[in-house]
Amino acid sequence: MNWLQLLNPNRLGQQSPAKQSNSRSLFEQDYDRIIFSHPFRRLQDKTQVVPLPEDDFVHTRLTHSLEVSSVGRSLGKRVGETVIEKYPELKENGFTPSDFGAIVAAASLAHDIGNPPFGHSGEDAISEFFLYNKLGNQIKDSVTEGEWADLISFEGNAQGFRLFNMPNNKGIQLTYSTLAAFSKYPHESSLKHRIEGRKSQKKYGFFQSEAYYFDELAKALGLNQLAQDEKSWVRHPLAFLVEAADDICYHIIDLEDGCRLGWVPFEQARDLMAAILGDAYMPEKLENTKDENDKISYLRALAINTLITQCVDVFLENEDEILKGEFDKALMDLVPCKKVLREIIDVSIDKIYRSNLVLETEAVGHTVLEGLMQAFIKAAIGQKGAEESSKKNLTVFRLLPNTYQEQIVATGSYYEISRICIDYISGMTDRFAINLYRKLTGITLPGTK
Repeated sequence: MNWLQLLNPNRLGQQSPAKQSNSRSLFEQDYDRIIFSHPFRRLQDKTQVVPLPEDDFVHTRLTHSLEVSSVGRSLGKRVGETVIEKYPELKENGFTPSDFGAIVAAASLAHDIGNPPFGHSGEDAISEFFLYNKLGNQIKDSVTEGEWADLISFEGNAQGFRLFNMPNNKGIQLTYSTLAAFSKYPHESSLKHRIEGRKSQKKYGFFQSEAYYFDELAKALGLNQLAQDEKSWVRHPLAFLVEAADDICYHIIDLEDGCRLGWVPFEQARDLMAAILGDAYMPEKLENTKDENDKISYLRALAINTLITQCVDVFLENEDEILKGEFDKALMDLVPCKKVLREIIDVSIDKIYRSNLVLETEAVGHTVLEGLMQAFIKAAIGQKGAEESSKKNLTVFRLLPNTYQEQIVATGSYYEISRICIDYISGMTDRFAINLYRKLTGITLPGTK
């Protein structure tokens, strides 16, 4: 792979070359397209870790995504400074470090855009509907092996890639480079020949319905294909920086949120962040601030900056292997303070992710999403004549937005019907999903709270 081809400002599906604006680069336009999109705005009411937070300081998917994007921009620009000096042809073709920063910032901004309500428990609930629900399991005989693999393992990354490439959603049509940097797992769900140790094969990045688009993307950028008989490629180099930006934020900021909520003692959070700083930690500077939350915020800023520097160093040390497609590890797994990061994750699992509030909301998420999947998929299939088309099913079907109804009527594929219903349900906010479930089950009457 080579950087000139990897920095491709053309947009997926466009027939003519993209035109550059004098005020904004095409990569900067990607950022603006994402931030003004409906799927991005819905992140303001989607669970990050603490569900439906009442405390303004606790993060939602929206604030998390904005912070990941900020870290991503710093990572991209700092890597870009060195890469452009190393490859003079990049500067000759008008590329700057800001282009690297803009690509990583936009891809980082979008990294959670395909996540359903209730976080990872929402992904599990959608997958388990097809695995264990009688109606969901019946669909197996009507889809291909690859399509079934998509349905029983819902993946937010693949849903995000689908959102960007929907025919009726061209407002978020992104450049090749930003889409590839977003795609941390560039292969299909039914991959059979996984290569042990490759981080990019931990999950998957596109559904069968969007496989054609990824093939076009990979060819345009010159991504190395790992197996000729399977849809599997190496990562775009900047995807490593998107992953690092997310890793940095959830390690440090989840710990900060846990401390603010009183789930993690201040002293423990302070000492963990101080361990990241190492010799740069100066406890005397904390004495000027009395509020513990302000102290943690100060340490969080220093810890993030330290991790940015360490991740940039790891990337640049391995840049040759990354371009060859031989490097496939998380940058954060190789930083000097990786042992401390492991301790932070252990603390977060014990005191945050397994807190009663989080566990109770995950249980609610499973119930709500299974109920919505049952109602809408049954209603959608009912319009195709394969399920009893009762008046109730027709009423529920009409609750779908008109565009979804039209798509369902137009297709004879049970896979596509399922995908369209998942598009609707996974795009809901937490509160909307709960309120709609309560109305469908008769717990709450329409027009009441």
